[in-house]
Amino acid sequence: MQSVLIVEDSIFFGVLLKNKLEKETNFKAVWCRSMSEAVKTIEQADTHFFAAILDYNLPDAPEGEIIDAVIGKGVPAIVFTGIISEKVRSLVWSKKVVDYALKDDSQSINYIVTMLKRLKKNINTKVMVVEDSLFFKKVLKDLLEIHHYTVFIANNGQEALKLLDENPDIKMVITDYHMPLMDGFTLTQKIREQYGKDRLAIIGISSEGDNVMGARFIKSGANDFIIKQTFLTEEFYCRVTQNIETLEHIQMVREAAIKDFLTGLYNRRYFFDMGKKLFASSRRDNLSILCCMIDIDHFKKVNDTYGHDAGDIVLKEVSLILKNRMRETDIVARIGGEEFCILAVNMDQKEAANIFDDLRKKIEQNQVDIGNKQIKVTISMGLNINSGNSLDEMVNRADTFLFQAKKQGRNQIVSG
Repeated sequence: MQSVLIVEDSIFFGVLLKNKLEKETNFKAVWCRSMSEAVKTIEQADTHFFAAILDYNLPDAPEGEIIDAVIGKGVPAIVFTGIISEKVRSLVWSKKVVDYALKDDSQSINYIVTMLKRLKKNINTKVMVVEDSLFFKKVLKDLLEIHHYTVFIANNGQEALKLLDENPDIKMVITDYHMPLMDGFTLTQKIREQYGKDRLAIIGISSEGDNVMGARFIKSGANDFIIKQTFLTEEFYCRVTQNIETLEHIQMVREAAIKDFLTGLYNRRYFFDMGKKLFASSRRDNLSILCCMIDIDHFKKVNDTYGHDAGDIVLKEVSLILKNRMRETDIVARIGGEEFCILAVNMDQKEAANIFDDLRKKIEQNQVDIGNKQIKVTISMGLNINSGNSLDEMVNRADTFLFQAKKQGRNQIVSG
C-alpha cells in the first residue's frame, strides 16, 4: 500500500485529513506535526511517499520552508493553507508543487482527496508534447511529470505522428504551431483524421502576437489553446486536467452502455452486436470460432443461504477468474443472472476442451470470502466448437450442451 505524508500541526485538520484519506482511498496516511518530524519520517521510511500534504505555516517552518524540505526529498507536494495572499500564492507555485488548497473552503478536504486520486490515475495516462524549443519543451515536460503523467516528446509533427502510431493510447497532445517540417495546424488535422475528440485531446500552444491563433487551432480540431508566455501554472494544470477528465467521462458513458454494471464484463447486447461481427470476420478469414456457455451451479442456494450481497460477491469473483483466464481478443460476457458466454476466435479446437475444463477446475478450487466464511462454487459449461451458420446457432448449440452438463450432475463440461 502506498503512503501519503501529512504535515499539519492542527489536530483538527490532521485527524480530518488522515481519516478521510484512509477511508476513501487506498493510501496509508502518515501524519507529522512539524517539519523536523516530517524530514525524519521521510529519511527513515522504508518506501517512497506517493505524495505529501503540507501545511504552509508550521511552528518550526512559518514561511513555507516545509515545501522545499519535502520536495527536496523527491516527494510531490500539495500545499494546504489558510493564507491566500498573492505573494504566498506566487511563492507556492514557484516551488513546483502539485497544487494547493485553502483551509477556509468547506470542500478543500474533498479537493485534496480528488487530487490524490487524479495523480494515481495520471501514472497510466500518456501525454505527448510536440515542441521544437528546448526551453518550452523542458517547461511543459517538467510540469506534466510533477502531476505523474507519462510524457512523450516529439520535436516536430512527423515525429509526433510516428509516436502516435507506436503509442495509440496517448490521451493528449500538446503541440506548438511554429515547427519545422509540419506546423501545428497541419499536425492537428492529421491527428483528427485518425483520432476523434472522444479519444484524444489536443491543446495548441503558440507565442504571443497572433490574436486569431487560438481560433485557428480550434477550427483545425484542437480542444483548447494556451499562449506560451502568459499562461499560469495553475491555469495549465486546470486545462490539462479538464480535458483528460472529459475523455474519461466519455469512456465511462461508453463502457456503461456495453458493460455489466456489477461484474465489469461485457453485457448481453454487446455480446450479440460484436459477436455477429466477429462471427462474420471468422468466416471471411477462414478462422475457427467457438462458443462456451457457462452457468454457476446452485446459485439460487447461495442467495437463499447467504443473501443477495453474497451472491453479488460470487458473481464478481467468478467474472474476474473468467476475465483473467481468457485472452483480450475473446468476448467474455454476462448474458443473464448467473449465466456467462465466451466467444473465442482462432483457438486450437483440439485444446479448447482442456482449456475450458482447466477454467472450470480453477473456479472449483477457488474460495470466495463471504464475511467471516469461505464458500466454494462450481460451474457447468457447454462448449460448441462447431461454428454452424450463424452466431445464434452457435449459442443455442452451446446452451444445449450446457443443459446436458447440468442434467448429468453439474460441475462439468459437455462439448461438441
